[in-house]
Amino acid sequence: MVTGAAAALVAVAASTVVTGQVALPSAQPEPRTDKPKPALKVKVREPAVAGLFYPKEEAALSKMLGEFLDAAPANSIVNLKALICPHAGYQYSGLIAASAYRLLLGREFQTVIVLAPSHYALFEGAAVCAADVYRTPLGTVAISEKAKELGKLGPFVMEPSCRVQRPPWAAQSSRPMPAAGEDQPDTWEHSDEVQVPFLQKVLKNFQILPIILGDVDPAEAARILADRVDDKTLLVASSDLSHYHAYGEAKELDQRCLKAICSLDVEQMKSQEACGKLPILTLMHVARKKGWKAQSLGYRNSGDVTGDHRGVVGYTAVAFYEPGQENFTAPERKHLLELAQRTIKEVVAKGSLPEVDAAGLPNKFAEPKGCFVTLTKKGVLRGCIGHIFAKAPLYRAVMDNAQSAAMRDPRFPPVQPEELDKLEIEISVLTEPQQLHFNSPEELLSQLQPYRDGVLLRIGANGATYLPQVWAQIPDKVSFLDKLCQKAGCETSAWKNPETAVYTYRVESFKESEP
Repeated sequence: MVTGAAAALVAVAASTVVTGQVALPSAQPEPRTDKPKPALKVKVREPAVAGLFYPKEEAALSKMLGEFLDAAPANSIVNLKALICPHAGYQYSGLIAASAYRLLLGREFQTVIVLAPSHYALFEGAAVCAADVYRTPLGTVAISEKAKELGKLGPFVMEPSCRVQRPPWAAQSSRPMPAAGEDQPDTWEHSDEVQVPFLQKVLKNFQILPIILGDVDPAEAARILADRVDDKTLLVASSDLSHYHAYGEAKELDQRCLKAICSLDVEQMKSQEACGKLPILTLMHVARKKGWKAQSLGYRNSGDVTGDHRGVVGYTAVAFYEPGQENFTAPERKHLLELAQRTIKEVVAKGSLPEVDAAGLPNKFAEPKGCFVTLTKKGVLRGCIGHIFAKAPLYRAVMDNAQSAAMRDPRFPPVQPEELDKLEIEISVLTEPQQLHFNSPEELLSQLQPYRDGVLLRIGANGATYLPQVWAQIPDKVSFLDKLCQKAGCETSAWKNPETAVYTYRVESFKESEP
């Protein structure tokens, strides 16, 4: 917190100067005319729902967040740009929120813009937080300096005229009760607040820019925001889905909503049920302007938590990302996945590879490529084998590695016939590895790009690689390299040795569950 310097009283002692036999008084100092500077007053947005929507004790809150993040699935998404996260009490929606926030581990964002709906205030425009810092039980986060600039650009505004209906839990709130007439759109708002502890848990050295959306055109809000979103800025749209429908009806409604979001169908989204529809639509408009894509990270509703299916609230998490260069079309990806699937079925049933007419394949399938085939069963690794360097035409590499992943991965028993319909196949096509040049371990760490780089270590006669997807399980750079050294059969710190060679590569990966 910024505080003013305390004013100090300085006593100046009079002294005498002796000249010959006569003592003369020294010149008196000029009286000081400067006055102590007043302490800077820091405006703090105090937590409103600590102890209500999440624990108010720091240790309990940190522990809960850690447990949610540990239990969340490890998704691998490159070029992450934005998230949709729920905003119910953590006991209901915390696990779904964690499936989104886990993606931020190991990444660096300087600014997080949180778009949230208004539950308690009626006002025109989009209210930008006018505080200097945002407090939660985990500490304070600075409000971005960009807030003041944004608040001058309509439809964004700071401290708009508003009519506030205090929530029924206001008397139990963790924040002081404002004087009558001083409530602002964010005074009691929980939909932005519940995002902040998660952000504090997974990010370092970031600032936030909370925005509460009132009566506003999401397309106009997106037009202003799009120019202010750079590679170091993350957008978070806060929203739950349908409210208080029977379990089956809610799932049907929410799946329609999720389909509209992931297809970036703005017109369809306008008719869906979501309390944060305006934040979602704003994000969707930004995504369309910037060419982003969306991927669902999970769904559940309150009935899945409580067992009460009579009237439930839906929760989802969605990631938005900037697609990388794609060398394979959707039909070509499907063709390779079907080839891998057919190979696995043949080798499990007959022990031999299927016959393939190479002349009838696309020309790029005949190009030599490094590739890996990964098998998972209910989200758990079941086999992964590949070639880092190109050894054979791509189609043949896919077949050979599909066979090896199913039958020859030494970590697993061979795939059995009853498992075939439970497997998911992922193919990763590699670029040529490039050696990194560095003079210190610190310089090596600075060159690595989590979620983008596959890493190959060569330590004497030993070597090992991790695909970029492994960053989702091991987002910390030091831990990533330590475990890769272990995989190579070396000491964990061997990557720090000057003789160790480090190569990086990129992958184009695709799997059966992706459209």
